[in-house]
Amino acid sequence: MLDEYLDKLETERPNPNTVDIDSLEIEDILKKINEEDEKIAPAIREEIPQIAEVVRMCVDSIKSGGRVIYVGAGTSGRIAFVDAVETVPTFNAPEGLFYPIIAGGKEALWRSLENVEDKEEYGEKDLEKANVNSRDIVIGITASGRTPYVGGALKKAREAGARTALLCNVENPLFADRADVVLSIRTGPEVITGSTRMKAGTSQKMVLNMISTATMIKLGKVYKNYMVDLQVLNEKLRKRAVRIISEVTGVDREVAWEYLKKADMRPKLAILMISSGKSKEECEKALREVENLSSALGILKR
Repeated sequence: MLDEYLDKLETERPNPNTVDIDSLEIEDILKKINEEDEKIAPAIREEIPQIAEVVRMCVDSIKSGGRVIYVGAGTSGRIAFVDAVETVPTFNAPEGLFYPIIAGGKEALWRSLENVEDKEEYGEKDLEKANVNSRDIVIGITASGRTPYVGGALKKAREAGARTALLCNVENPLFADRADVVLSIRTGPEVITGSTRMKAGTSQKMVLNMISTATMIKLGKVYKNYMVDLQVLNEKLRKRAVRIISEVTGVDREVAWEYLKKADMRPKLAILMISSGKSKEECEKALREVENLSSALGILKR
C-alpha cells in the first residue's frame, strides 16, 4: 500500500528533462539544475492565497502569546531550524517564538538519521515535550506530504487545540485532513529522481522565508523595508544598525551611532527618538503601546 502511494508521488517520478544528466559536461549539468530551479517561484506563486492565510494564523498565534512551531524530518527539519534561528538576530524575536523541531533531535542537524521519521508516535511525543497548546500554530513540513513523524506531530497539535498547516510538494498529501491549511508547492520531479533536498527543499526554504518575514512585518518588526528591530550582536550588525538609522532619519552616521548608544543599542528606539524629537522615556512608552514604528510616531506627534 505504501509502495503504491510513493510510486504515485510527483516528487518520486523520474524527470524526463534530466535523463541524460550523467553524460553531460559540468556546465550543462548546472544549466539543467538551473532550468529546473526556475520552476520553483511560479509554483510558490500559485499558493500565495494559502500562504497568506498561514501568515494570518501566525500573527494571531503570536499576539495571543503562542508560538510558530515548525516540524520536519531530514532536509525539511534542517530548513526549519535555519529559518527559525535567524528570526532572532534579524527581527529581535524572542528565542523559541519560532520553534523548530526535527525528527531525531539536534543530532539530526549534522548527520542523517533517516529511520526516525517513520514513527508517528515520535512526532506526537516531541510535540508533547514542546508543550504544544491552543495558542500555537504548528507547521508540518514534508515534501511527500506523508512523513509519519510529521503526521504524528500534526495529530498531537490538533488534539491540543493548536492551529495547523502542512507545507508539502505534492497535490494530494496524505495528511491533508490534519491541517487547517495545506500549502502544496508542486515543484515536480527532481533533477535526481527522488532527491527532494533539491527543488522541494529550496521551495520549503523560500516559503518559510515568506511566512516568517511577513509575520514579523505585520508585528511591527520592519519600518519601510528596514529591519529596525535587529539585534546588535557584532561589529557587522552594529554598522548595519548605524546605517539603517542614518538612512531612515537623514542624520549622519556619527549622530546615528550616538543615538544608538543612547537607545541601549535598539535601532527602532533610536529612530523614534531622532524622528520625534522626544525623550527616550517618552519613546519607550509609545513603543510599549504599539510595536509599529509608524504608529508610535503618530502617538508622539499628537
